[in-house]
Amino acid sequence: MFSKLRSLIFKFDPETAHNLAIKSLKLNLVNNIFDANKNDPIFKAQLFGSEIENPIGIAAGFDKNAEVYNPLFKLGFGFVEVGTITPLEQYGNPKPRVFRLVDDKALINRLGFNNKGAENVLDRIKNNPKQGLLGINIGPNKDTKDRVNDYLIGLKTFHEFADYITINISSPNTENLRNLHDQTKLNDLLKSISLEKQKLKSKIPIAVKISPDVIDHQINEIAEILLENKIDAAIISNTSDSTRENLIDIQKHQKGGLSGKPIEKKSNLVINKFYNLLKGNIKIIGVGGIDSGKSAYEKLLAGADYLQLYTGMVFQGPNIVSIIKKDLKDLLIKDGVKNFKEIVGNSRPS
Repeated sequence: MFSKLRSLIFKFDPETAHNLAIKSLKLNLVNNIFDANKNDPIFKAQLFGSEIENPIGIAAGFDKNAEVYNPLFKLGFGFVEVGTITPLEQYGNPKPRVFRLVDDKALINRLGFNNKGAENVLDRIKNNPKQGLLGINIGPNKDTKDRVNDYLIGLKTFHEFADYITINISSPNTENLRNLHDQTKLNDLLKSISLEKQKLKSKIPIAVKISPDVIDHQINEIAEILLENKIDAAIISNTSDSTRENLIDIQKHQKGGLSGKPIEKKSNLVINKFYNLLKGNIKIIGVGGIDSGKSAYEKLLAGADYLQLYTGMVFQGPNIVSIIKKDLKDLLIKDGVKNFKEIVGNSRPS
């Protein structure tokens, strides 16, 4: 069904197509996907103390301004993460800034945290009570003079309205943002977050979103800092600005972050390295290249406790969660397990 519609959708440029998808969801033109495996105990889980129907969430970047999180729950997502949201509204980078690599099942974007700003998004969330577990992804404005303070503004704005907050330090489209992977800078940021939580008397869970382009010594340092600061989850990974080998689409050299199928293996390798270092003390939300039951299965095996996707939905359509669950259930039954959590970290990706 979607394959026929996709050829029409792909006639639009990617950003226009995305805006049309948001409008369709707002108008309830796409929701209530039939799911034969809804409420199946094989997918039941808890995330940040809340029951979720399945471990498949939608990653930040799709619903940037928290416009359609409730319709996304109706599509079957176990949790939804909105954003990235900055303190002040910003346009982002010049257009065109999203590129569809059809032959590679990938996207390249250089959006640059385009969003309506924290107060605008807060008003929308206040007026639209969430119908599921909602994460809010926060980041700094491009021209800010104090990035740490921008994160603190995001925390103060949303801590009473989110189920968790993600600290985005890994977008390749905000200049020098990935410098926050540096050991000292990351430690200082997370200590500031912790101190602000104490001031707010907040117990909001904190996740940190990490680049797939980190190397081994960075992984070791980041894992140590996450553990020291008692972070609740690591989201692995964001888009890649270095993985261009073996791409075949003519637009493969566009500047920006690459997402989708080409970063799947890289993401799994980084997940597995963090899994071995974090040893279950910090939950891992695995992102990158999930578009099928098999790819979800392999990310769980690599060490992801939960999953997120975005690009996969661009290519597979709005019923992607039910498709993944159907095929993933078959793989889990073949393994003889009663719940997906039993396979987490059970193999080392090649």
